[in-house]
Amino acid sequence: MRQSLLVKTIKSGIGLFPLTLQGLITLIVTALCLSMFGYGSMDLVVFALAICALAILVFCLFCSVISGVFVQRKIQKIISASSGSDKAIKVEVGFPNETGFSIPTLNLLPLVQLSWIIVYPDFIETRTRVDSNNRFLEEIIPEKRCLTESVNRKFTVADVLGFCRYSWLQNQDVSCMALPQINTVKTLPLLKSLTAEDGIPNPSGDPEGDRMEIRPYAPGDSVRNIMWKVYARNRQLNVRLAEKSVFHSKRTVAYLLSSDKDEAAAAIARMALETGVLGEDWAFAADGTEEPCEELNSALKAVARSRAINRTFSYGLDKFLAKAAGQSGAHCIVFAAAELAPWLPQLKNTIGRYSGQFTLVIATDGFNEETSQVIWRKLLFKESADSLKATKYGSSRQELLKLLTELGQLVESTLVVDRKTGFSFDKRLRKV
Repeated sequence: MRQSLLVKTIKSGIGLFPLTLQGLITLIVTALCLSMFGYGSMDLVVFALAICALAILVFCLFCSVISGVFVQRKIQKIISASSGSDKAIKVEVGFPNETGFSIPTLNLLPLVQLSWIIVYPDFIETRTRVDSNNRFLEEIIPEKRCLTESVNRKFTVADVLGFCRYSWLQNQDVSCMALPQINTVKTLPLLKSLTAEDGIPNPSGDPEGDRMEIRPYAPGDSVRNIMWKVYARNRQLNVRLAEKSVFHSKRTVAYLLSSDKDEAAAAIARMALETGVLGEDWAFAADGTEEPCEELNSALKAVARSRAINRTFSYGLDKFLAKAAGQSGAHCIVFAAAELAPWLPQLKNTIGRYSGQFTLVIATDGFNEETSQVIWRKLLFKESADSLKATKYGSSRQELLKLLTELGQLVESTLVVDRKTGFSFDKRLRKV
């Protein structure tokens, strides 16, 4: 805790220092040349160049600081005036989105430019452009989903030579929700299950159920169900009963487990909610959500909120099942990432205690094959950004098979979805 506080203090102190690394190096080199050659050797050429460099540096410093103070107050007034009237930011991961935040182009001093980035929520690329009305417009490209009640921006006023800059953090109280990117995922199969109850029997049988079960006669059994031919042979009364019927569960509960590489799982959960594959009567929740969600909007917010920023959420599947399913034994669908996450032993305990059935939906962003690369190929060829991203967010095939081995026998069915290609696989990684 002390280290983090010390790091934050150092970072804030560096942010307040007006000179950049380039400006600091220029100042030191110019001062040394002026001291050693300008005054020491009385070299008039070096003296004149050093004085000019110092004058330019001081002028850039003056322009950056004065303009920064002026712009900071101006932006604070704009945000304070629009407080309460700002529309919520609703964007999608991986696509350029306008946030609605804009400020008029300010008349700055010469050689000075304004820029800013969003530092909270994290994993957001920020762009600025000038529209036809001469206003700065903000565009963002989120890399991960999020749900926050405020946005923190870092504004920077710097000179065009890169010597000086004036930076500050500005908070805006506005809701920001970024939903995960579905990508090329095909239509998911109907995520509902057959549950042992009175209803429709085996699809190939009659509506009332075929008489498949045989047991000894008991008082109260219908005479029509007695197997008279068997009685004629061995003089034992047996009856043939209708098979246990099964029906499609009307109540479906679904839960999203959070982990480091859960972005694909969140995208699959979002698609399941939006396409209605959970059926008509469903309840959804995710790590970080206290109450079950039964409407689409609240469920999508739960998906976005499930990625904890600068903290971790506790395992909440047990509490969710107690509230959403109770003792009814409703069918539960669990969305999870294809990795050996900390929730694995807790999920095993939940499956063992819960009376209902489970369907496990595992999502990944591609399969990482462990291949040995020649050293000279690593040195000569640079990996592309797409391959680096796939390695970062993809899952190991060996790790996935281990996860399927541990959970495959505990759940009713397993579905593996690759968000990168859009294909679905069974527990043996065969395409479905």
